Amino acid sequence: MTTHFAEIAQRVAADGEVTAQDVLALRGEGWGDGIITREEAEALFAINHALTERGEEWCDFFVEAIGEFVLNGTLPRLQCNDEEAEWLISQIDADGAVESMAELEAMVRILERAENTPDRLKNYVLAQIEREVLSGTGPTRCGGELSATHISAAECRIIRRVIFASGGHGPAAVTRYDAEMLFRLKDETLPEENAAEWGDLFVDGVANFLKGFALQNAQLEHGRARELQAFIADNRANVGRFFGQMAREVPHVRNHLGKVFGKKQASGSGYEALAAAGEAVTDYESEWLDAMINADGEVDDLERRLLARIIDEGE
Repeated sequence: MTTHFAEIAQRVAADGEVTAQDVLALRGEGWGDGIITREEAEALFAINHALTERGEEWCDFFVEAIGEFVLNGTLPRLQCNDEEAEWLISQIDADGAVESMAELEAMVRILERAENTPDRLKNYVLAQIEREVLSGTGPTRCGGELSATHISAAECRIIRRVIFASGGHGPAAVTRYDAEMLFRLKDETLPEENAAEWGDLFVDGVANFLKGFALQNAQLEHGRARELQAFIADNRANVGRFFGQMAREVPHVRNHLGKVFGKKQASGSGYEALAAAGEAVTDYESEWLDAMINADGEVDDLERRLLARIIDEGE
């Protein structure tokens, strides 16, 4: 962190106000060396906690800078390790609550950009989103307002982004964790005048869990991603030359190479088969759905819509 960056950060935090010129100066100093350091990221959190108002320029910069540090501060890129996840959680928890605009958006954007994140961070973000939706107030970065009394259109957009995020529990697929959160939100806000988007979000999300599928290797574990990137970066490794030499020196290996590396997937084991299998509601999923619907002893309108969707798509 440069001396000038530290001076600007200290002054802005003390004033509790940040101007567009301050943001421009912080951006120039912070990215002067091409990276955002931990010290700089912590200074940005200190500023954010001290601000009384957060304009668009500040929020954009804050979200971008924090995401850059968490996802690209260390190799491999677009991966968040356990230490970085704990750091992010500690910074957000420092003032006892998620600040409704910049910090909430920063977490959601990290999940959207990441190839994978630790379960600790995934669970934390889900819990914070649920808490903010049920009790939060104030503006969001995706337009509209958070509401403590009903589910707003802005909150529907946030929820949809989180449950389909690439770095969430299921990349581009809703998981049981996500679906159970949707049920809890529904039960808590059933009597309220929720946004029109909420009904579609609930039905789409839970139906995706029951009838969708997620590839088991869709997310690469942080340690494995680091190993693969190190291997690719190692100029001494030449896979093509290795196999070529092996085939020349050991002639009988040639046939095995074709069998192992050129073998086609067996019929019925490809993407289409996985998608078809995902369409079927398993006994476990059926029992889960029964338990969720029967938890309050009645079937409400949204649950009827969900059941109708599942029945229609199963015909």
